[in-house]
Amino acid sequence: MKISKQAQREARQLFRSCQMDGLLDENQIRKAVSLVLEKKPRGYVGILSRLHRLVKLDLQGRAARVESATALPADQQASVTDEIKNKYGKGVNISFGQNPALIGGLRIQVGSDLYDGSVKTRLEKLEQSF
Repeated sequence: MKISKQAQREARQLFRSCQMDGLLDENQIRKAVSLVLEKKPRGYVGILSRLHRLVKLDLQGRAARVESATALPADQQASVTDEIKNKYGKGVNISFGQNPALIGGLRIQVGSDLYDGSVKTRLEKLEQSF
């Protein structure tokens, strides 16, 4: 579906108005969506679809996944959490998981950024160099 430039502009304005201290406020988003649905301005479907896309991208950019071969001790989890929050801000949702295929090291993905310091990746790169 093609969205008009005006609808894109209005969706960005709505998105910006729903941010408090650089973080999205869920209640503000709900109010904005209900207001748009109530008033039904021209191109409101495009506005809502673009707003949905912006919110989805923001949520993905604030989700961090940390994988290790074995469970990380609490002090290492706290250290990794502090480093991620220093780099990406306090609104990052961090989840920890185990992936035995990594063999060792860490694999951290925050939004579209990937930091892979795993042994598996290093071995694959070494294999490709031959």
